[in-house]
Amino acid sequence: MSAGSSGSLHDMSEINATEPDLVDVTAATTAVIRGVVGMADMVSFFDGSFGTVASVLAEQEVPVAGAAFALFHGRPTDRADLEVGFVTDGAVRPQDDVRSGELPGGRVARLVHVGGYDQLGSSWDRLGSWIAGRGLTPGGELWEVYVTEPSPDMDPADLRTELNWLLAT
Repeated sequence: MSAGSSGSLHDMSEINATEPDLVDVTAATTAVIRGVVGMADMVSFFDGSFGTVASVLAEQEVPVAGAAFALFHGRPTDRADLEVGFVTDGAVRPQDDVRSGELPGGRVARLVHVGGYDQLGSSWDRLGSWIAGRGLTPGGELWEVYVTEPSPDMDPADLRTELNWLLAT
């Protein structure tokens, strides 16, 4: 779960057990690398960026305070304007494309995606429909928190990704 949230993760025992919910989150300090990336280059951007951010945090002795995440500035199309990194217990000094950032605070529509990353788009669509169906207005920032750290030998069905969509006030 992302730092600063007042909501809780739902029971993950069944794929369809997750339902969207509204939660209030507190802004959180982050260490990130920002980029505008084509969808074909997303995996290499994530892999390289998470490794670089982790190395800089270790070198600067800045504690990680949450799971890896990706913050999108607007809904991705064929390209995504995003920041990837970690919530931290303090600010990082700029180094090797890594800079301090912030996950926004406020009212968020959230659901937990269960399964592989290749199905994230359908979960985002589901969350967007849920927001619209309640007469709410989505804001411009949305983020994914990678609750389950992926590994090469894991079953993608075991992945949990928290989807958060900031609502306009």
